[in-house]
Amino acid sequence: MKALLDTHFLLWVVLDVPRLDAYPWLERYRPWGLSPVSLLEIQFLAEVGRLEVRQDRFVAAVSRDPRFILDEVPLVPLVEKALPLSWTRDPFDRLLAAHSEARRVPLCTLDRRLRMNHRLIVGELADRPHP
Repeated sequence: MKALLDTHFLLWVVLDVPRLDAYPWLERYRPWGLSPVSLLEIQFLAEVGRLEVRQDRFVAAVSRDPRFILDEVPLVPLVEKALPLSWTRDPFDRLLAAHSEARRVPLCTLDRRLRMNHRLIVGELADRPHP
């Protein structure tokens, strides 16, 4: 695992969103790491009507896809890394940043707050505005 994808990148890859064309370098980070936190966030987005997805099918498809590694960090180290991240109140962002720290791999995200505050961001996104 060379990088941990945030939830948006995961959805874009799985759904083959044309917006990914702006990030051709993303392929160099395969296989991509995924946090179970993203699967929970996708479920929340579906429950509030912001995303239409069959979670069981989605998880099965991602689990079978060789482009992804579903990475499990034990809960205690994950929470220990998340506790000091007071720069965000978004629990999913906080846990994804903590997962990245726990594994010492860069996070692939377009989220401005994460990019400004998290020290492990994929190099191509660290100092560049996104399209």
